[in-house]
Parts: sequence; structure tokens; C-alpha cells
Amino acid sequence: MQSPDRIGLVNENRNALVVRGGWEGHQPVAATDLFIPYLRDQHFDVRVCDSPEPYADAAYMATVDLIVQCLSMGEITSAQCSGLSAAVSAGTGLAGWHGGIVDSFRNSPDYLHLVGGQFACHPAKPPHEQVDGAQDNCFIPYRVTMLPEAADHPITTGLADFDLVTEQYWVLADDYNEVLATTTHPARAPWHRAVTVPAIWTRSWGAGRVFVATPGHDLNVLRDPSVRTVIERGMVWASR
Repeated sequence: MQSPDRIGLVNENRNALVVRGGWEGHQPVAATDLFIPYLRDQHFDVRVCDSPEPYADAAYMATVDLIVQCLSMGEITSAQCSGLSAAVSAGTGLAGWHGGIVDSFRNSPDYLHLVGGQFACHPAKPPHEQVDGAQDNCFIPYRVTMLPEAADHPITTGLADFDLVTEQYWVLADDYNEVLATTTHPARAPWHRAVTVPAIWTRSWGAGRVFVATPGHDLNVLRDPSVRTVIERGMVWASR
């Protein structure tokens, strides 16, 4: 039988910090609002912030079990980046999707090292199909392919390959990632062969965990059942 103290620990809520902002095209407020009720259902107390400023507060970050970041582009100070890395190393989870995590803080190599990937491009439709100034010029059909070795991973178990029509991220990544799913860019000018890149991955960092999914451009994509399932599972998996 568990002791009363242990029962209290089991029932105690965890703390989640949602950091959102940056480029409005990724709908950072609406996108994170989509997942905050789920976090609360999973017994997280949620704090929302519109900048990475809390990352520099070591005392506060020591109390955070999960960071959900949805902040595209933007800048991060050395102190903020060091604080984020230290928190994850100590066991705080870091989770995010699309440009909110892999196109954040381009000025910081240390941040890119932490998350394990960097947005490079999202190829567009052929020129004759594009409309001047239309955001969906880069919305193309593509497939997210689950890797067989990830079939039993808590984030992807039971999920089949799925198709989307949205931005297909080409990311630069390293071999330290545990890749759960990939996507393939077919050969087209100016590249001469198909290129397969990670679409969903995890990363261990000290005592902490990092989760990244590259789909998630807007609410339509985030509401896709497969995308939403991956993100919900990924946040819980990454948490301390």
C-alpha cells in the first residue's frame, strides 16, 4: 500500500509553461489554445507567456515539468537560452510543432543544438499554380511515413502513415535524434534526387526529453486526427 505522502505525490498536478508568439501566420494563440484544455485534463497547471523571458528564471524553471513552445522566428538572449537548456538538462520536457519550435531563434546555435533540427524551406507549388501573395502557394500534398522501428513508441504506436496538404518542412537535422516518422521531398529543380527528412522526432537532453513534430502550420492541420494525436502524446511523453 502506498504511504499518504506517496499518494499525495501521485495526485499532485504538474506545471506546464506555454511560450507563444512570433509570426502570426502560425496562429500561436489559437494553436496553443487548442491544446491547453488537453493539458489541464492531464492534470497540468498551465502558465502562458508571450516571450522566452521565463527561461532565464532558474528558480521558476526548476518547478516546470513541461514547456510547450509555439514561437516562430523571434530572438532569445544568451541567458534565456542557457536557462532553457539547463532546465531541460535537469528534467523539464520541451515540446512543440512546426515553426514554433524548429524555426525559432535563428540567432542561437545553442538553441538549434538543443532541439536537433532547423527549418530550411517548404517547397512551393509549381509557378503556374501559384497566386501572387497567397499563403497557400506552399501548401502541397505530402505523406508523413511512420518508421517501423517506432511502431511501439508511446507517441506513434498504432498510427499509420497519413497524408496532408500543407507546408512540407525540409529540415536540417542531426543523428542524435530518435526519428519516429519522416517525409520525402521528390526530386525537382534545383535538386536532383528525392530527399527524406525527419517529420517527428524525440531527443534526450540530460535528464530531459525533447519532442518535435514538423506538421502544424495552422488550426486546420493541428485538427487533423493524426497530427493532434501525435502532439498530445508528445507533450505528455516529454513531460518530467
